[in-house]
Amino acid sequence: MAAFYVKNVPGWERAARVLAGVGAAGYAVFSLPGPLGWLVAAGALGIAMSGLVGFCPMCAMFGRRLGPRD
Repeated sequence: MAAFYVKNVPGWERAARVLAGVGAAGYAVFSLPGPLGWLVAAGALGIAMSGLVGFCPMCAMFGRRLGPRD
């Protein structure tokens, strides 16, 4: 089975994206009022998802690839 994407985010950055995304989403839901909080939380969860999957579309647009050690 062929992969639809090639991982372009190293392990340490994946962990940082998940932690930052979940933290920002929680902060947005509890501190920003109404729909704005939910909108910011959705964006933050998108960052967390890129950490879980290991692929960042914006990094791919700029040609970022992992080296042999990553």
